[in-house]
Order: sequence, then C-alpha cells, then structure tokens
Amino acid sequence: MNAPSGHGDRPAGRAGGARSPVLASNGMVATSQPLASAAALRVLEDGGNAADAAITAAAVLNVVEPTMTGIGGDMFALVSIDGHGRPVGLNGSGWAGSRASLDAVGFRSVLSRVQTVTVPGAVSGWFQLHARFGTLPFARLLEPAIHYADDGFPVSEIVAGQWRDAEEHLRNEGNAVATFLPDGRAPNHGEVFRNPDLASSFRQLAEGGADAFYRGPIAEAIVTAGGFLTAADLAEFEAEWVEPVSTTYRGYEVFEMPPNTQGVTALQILNLIEGYDLAAMGHNSVEYVHTLVEATKLAFADRAAYIADHGHARVPTGRLTSKDYARTRRGAIDPDRSAGTRSPGQLAAGDTVYFTIVDAKRNAVSFINSLFGSFGAGVVAPGTGICLHNRGDGFSLDPHHPNHMAPRKRPAHTLIPAMVLRDGKPWLSFGVMGGDMQAQGHAQVLANLIDFGMNAQAAGEAPRFRHDPGTLALESAFPAEVRRGLAAKGHRLVDVSQGFGGYQGIVIDRGRGVLIGGSDPRKDGCALGY
Repeated sequence: MNAPSGHGDRPAGRAGGARSPVLASNGMVATSQPLASAAALRVLEDGGNAADAAITAAAVLNVVEPTMTGIGGDMFALVSIDGHGRPVGLNGSGWAGSRASLDAVGFRSVLSRVQTVTVPGAVSGWFQLHARFGTLPFARLLEPAIHYADDGFPVSEIVAGQWRDAEEHLRNEGNAVATFLPDGRAPNHGEVFRNPDLASSFRQLAEGGADAFYRGPIAEAIVTAGGFLTAADLAEFEAEWVEPVSTTYRGYEVFEMPPNTQGVTALQILNLIEGYDLAAMGHNSVEYVHTLVEATKLAFADRAAYIADHGHARVPTGRLTSKDYARTRRGAIDPDRSAGTRSPGQLAAGDTVYFTIVDAKRNAVSFINSLFGSFGAGVVAPGTGICLHNRGDGFSLDPHHPNHMAPRKRPAHTLIPAMVLRDGKPWLSFGVMGGDMQAQGHAQVLANLIDFGMNAQAAGEAPRFRHDPGTLALESAFPAEVRRGLAAKGHRLVDVSQGFGGYQGIVIDRGRGVLIGGSDPRKDGCALGY
C-alpha cells in the first residue's frame, strides 16, 4: 500500500508531526516525564486547579528527572487564574550569599562549584503559588513525589543517558556519589532508583511549610555544603511576584518574565522578525533560518550587555522591547551575509524542566524549574537528597558589568516560561528548555504556530536550529541544500546531537472548547488530558 502523498510513512492526515497532538476538553498537562504528567493530571481530576497540579508536577520531576531540576534550584512561572487574561509573574530565583564578592573570588576566571551555589528559590516559589492560588492541601500535592522518592521509579530512557553523561561530575563530591550513584554508577534505563533522603525532605515541607526548607535542619545542611551562603541568606529570602513584560506578534500578545531573565530577549527576536514575511520565505529555508539567526545575534548582544537583577541595576526593559528599537536594529541585518560578533544597541546573558497546565476553568500555568547545569553544582546538601544548583555561574566576574556578582544579588537567568493571549485571553501556554536555546526556541515555535499554521505538537517537533556565538547548529533533518546555502552566507555550521531544547505547549481553542497539547519527542514526556 502506498503512503499518502506528502506524508511519507506517516498515517493519513498526520499534519507534520511524528505524534498527534493530544486533545481534551476538561484539563491538560504537558511535562517532560510521563510519571509527572500522570500525577499532575490526577490532581486536576481530584478537583485541584492548575496551580495545584503545577506544584505536584514540579515535585515529581524533582524525583524522576534529577539531572535537570529540583528544590535545590530556582523556578519561574506565568499564571493566569480566575478568568484574568493578563498573567502574573512569579520570580523564584535566589540571590547570592552574603559572603559573595569579587574580592572573595580573587583572580580566578571561574567560580568553584560551591561558590556557584546561590539560595535555592524554588521552594519559596511553590509556597507563594499555593498561598495565592492553590485549593488543595499542600501535603496532598507532595504525595506522589514522596511515593516515588521512597518506593522508587524506573528511570526513563533520555534521563538515563543524561545521568550517565554526568557521572564524572557527580564523582567529585561524596554526598552526590552516595545519593545519585548508589552502585558506583548512574542507573540504567529501566532500573529502579530511590532517594529516601529526598522523601524525608519533602515530608518536612509538607509538615512545616517553607520554613522547613529555609530555616532549621535543611537550611543548616545547605549552608554546611559550603560556598558563600549564610543561614540568614536563606531565612530572609522570599520569591517575588512581578509584572511580566510583553509585546505583540502579528496581533497576538506574548508575555515573558522580566529581568533578571532573558524574557526581553525572546520579545526582541519576535519584534525583529515581525518585519519579514516569513511564510513567503518557506519554513526552515535558507532565507528563513538566516533571518532568525541574525535577529538572534542582535538580541543576544543586548542580553549580554544589559540583563541583570532589576533590584541592583537599571535594565532598559521598555526600550529593549519596543517596536521602534526593533526597526532601528533590523536595519543591521544583511539578507545575504552572516554577521560576525554583534555589539549591543545604543540605549537612552542549561539544564531545565518546563511544563504547562490548563484546567477545566481555563486557568493556565506556564512553569519552569531548573538546576542550571546537569545536577547543578554536583553538590548534595548532606542528609537531604537535595542537589544544589550552580546558578551563580550566570554572574559576570567583570566589576563594571551590571550583572557582576555581589551579595544578595540575583544572577542573570536563562529561564523563561511564556504565555500568549489572543483577544485578551490565554491562547497558548508554552516553553522551550535549554539555556541559550530558550529565547530563540520561543521565536521558532511561535513562527511555526502563527506564520506556518502548525498545530501544538508539530510546532514543537519541527527541526530546530541553535545559534551560539560563532556557530550555527542544525538538527539532522535539515537537508543538504539548506546547509550549503547557509554556509555560503558565511554561517559556520557545527554538528551537535543535543542542545536543541525540549518543548511543552497547550493551545486553548475556546471556540470548540478543546485543549490541544504538544510534548517534545526530544524528551521522555507526554501531554495528557481528560
């Protein structure tokens, strides 16, 4: 039997993705690990809302995807609840310790692993989210994570490979070896892994709230692990509710997190590419890829120069996200030639899990939680099962840079959940993991959806490209003629098998009353609905 024309060996009607989008009418969850998706969906089915289910998903991911995320790291969220269209932002990123300073680093060009540990902000963010929007008891939301940490879970395929790649990183610290290499090696695909110390830490959170993490034995263990942190640094920290930044893209309102994140960078890229007829160029054509890469270079130059903790530096957010500024910068893009190093504009900088949840009332949560590097700093707070992040690597060691390291200062962040409104109501909740891939990934996914009409699954599956300073990586599906065309324009192509991020997204089709979910096959996860 011949395959339908245009679809190769895919079933008839399959519109561009290896998977079909997931459809449901009541609620939907899209995460990077099926156990987390299932646990969060059960919360929705039990009467919890999107905020409740987000906490469950984040906690389970801490257990089943420990390479990427955990309560030893940071989180950000965009939240639209109770019919309010415009989302609110939650910044759960921690600050540097009181002992952090450039003098303490001395003449070193990089920080040691313990010096990269900043206050883990995720737990405060979880409790802030629950206090403002949650409906079910917090202890109920942690039950699945406690179960998997205590009784164990079979390690999924992609996570097993990432764990294996991080073995040497973990071997440098005794508590990390005892916790994550219990047999002297990373667990294989399908092997059952347990983290009873983490289960105990979660029980303490369930019983004692945020204070159980930021004060008392867990806090003492984090400080004992070393670095610049003091007990007061943890005890006095709280996550912060913030106003998102936004722009429009072809009539859609796109919302991102403000600095200290690179949300403005994603908006800049969209503003720049809005001036081109991308659909006429053709999806992933030479002209299309060249245009997006050159726009990304301009936005990245501004990111490197200006993004910092808004409480410690004047970040020109309004100017960076303005349409006028985009028109000025767009003139620097040469359609025929790749630019080299870009300078910032003149005005008056990982490992992560992203997931999204929409409930029956169309409350939406776009949520990202991260340890930054694989297993973060590779340092485990003794007796807790908690791996501490290395987010301090996001600081500059240049004393003249607005993002230079200083006490009680948040580093620049790559983490950016996103939400898109149509006619004033949430239409899409989505994100793309992967450090520098995130802002350029947001632009690629939105162009797939809006300019090329792809569905929520195909938009995330489509082959991606990644610009890094001086290089351009293309996924293997890009044909040879596109590679030759980009090389002819001066792009230096490199072959890499990872780093293209992982997408999750949910489209809200209000006309039909349907939720449409997509989950990236670059991860182990799935979208589920009911």
